[in-house]
Amino acid sequence: MKKEKTPSRETVWIIGAGRFGMIALERLSQIKKDARFVVVDPDERRFFPVENPRCAFENTDGVAFLLRRLDPADPPDWIIPALPVHLAAEWCLGRLADRGRRIPVADDLDALLPNPVRGAGGDIYVTHADFLCPDDCPEPALTCTVTEKPRKPDMFGLLEKIRFQDFQSVVIQSCQLGPGVGGYRPDQLFELLSSMEKGDGRFLVSTACRCHGVVTGIGVGQASA
Repeated sequence: MKKEKTPSRETVWIIGAGRFGMIALERLSQIKKDARFVVVDPDERRFFPVENPRCAFENTDGVAFLLRRLDPADPPDWIIPALPVHLAAEWCLGRLADRGRRIPVADDLDALLPNPVRGAGGDIYVTHADFLCPDDCPEPALTCTVTEKPRKPDMFGLLEKIRFQDFQSVVIQSCQLGPGVGGYRPDQLFELLSSMEKGDGRFLVSTACRCHGVVTGIGVGQASA
């Protein structure tokens, strides 16, 4: 009799061990009873005893970890970005090496974005909320849990439709894995990178859920000069 192959356990990488990283670990540990977790952070002071035999800690920079460890032949099931940089954009820049760099995006873009806030590094943070969202929002499809009004168009869809100068908009949708916890599949990162490697160009690279997002300008090839 042929022996059936035992299915592998689900693996979740949480990149960042601050407040939201620990919230993600706590909540997903309860939801995904058999999953294995890897939590990554460069600040060793954030590592403390956690009674979770399914969790391993990596004391290193999150972007460097992703560049070193993310292998399409052996990927995790989910990546949870929980650090104060645009992880997807930084990973793409690392993979593109000399072919890609951050490029400034004109302030005119702000008129096309909901409640934009520009970060010190050039990233643009966007949100439908003009209030502090609860950290356990279940992200319902139709109605905002705070205002109880119909939800505005999904942020990831809005960003995909943006047409601005000669930029191409490419978006990773963050999927909700638990209350207030979002992440994406590794193949979404590889698809994003593939779309940018095909030639020279300027890109608005975004990661977004239904309500919030972050946008980074990246030039590839001659467009990065």
